[in-house]
Amino acid sequence: MSINLQKGQRIDLTKGTSISKLMVGLGWDPIKPGLLRGLFNNVNFDCDASVLMLDANNRITRKEHIIYFGNLKSPCQSVVHTGDNLTGEGDGDDEQILVDLSRVPSDVHKLVFVVNIYDCANRKQDFGMVNNAFIRIVNPQGNQEMLKYNLTENYAGKTALMVGEIYRYNADWKFAAIGEGTNDLGLKDIVMRYQ
Repeated sequence: MSINLQKGQRIDLTKGTSISKLMVGLGWDPIKPGLLRGLFNNVNFDCDASVLMLDANNRITRKEHIIYFGNLKSPCQSVVHTGDNLTGEGDGDDEQILVDLSRVPSDVHKLVFVVNIYDCANRKQDFGMVNNAFIRIVNPQGNQEMLKYNLTENYAGKTALMVGEIYRYNADWKFAAIGEGTNDLGLKDIVMRYQ
């Protein structure tokens, strides 16, 4: 049975279970996609999901620990991005990230899931133009949804979202629903927060 989370809530992912593999699905829908394309010279609304692998001090220690459409796999193969969706149209997950918690290196303490809008400044796009943004975690064994967090706040003017994080807590892993909008103009700006 899936649990619906609210902003700020935390939940155990692995305590008392043998779960180690997860599928993290992220989704969003542009408001009236046809209208947006008409306003912006037939340019799609291209959101990009990424994962930042952080150490105990909330820092990225290697550029290979930034998983996104240009670097689909971590060196240890514990985090694998399945590819870029250029439009956000259609039902269900727009981008998926596979996580094998048993392979996450011991010096990585947190996986931060972020979504930014590609070329947002030139295209004059922000998350006020997006509906139905969510993150969900699925146990691939049996394809069972464990949790879902719908980002329901008004993110008008925000160009990036810190959606959620999976983090170590003692010997277990937890998930936190973050839902923080920022004005970062791309993944490079987001990464600078963690250097």
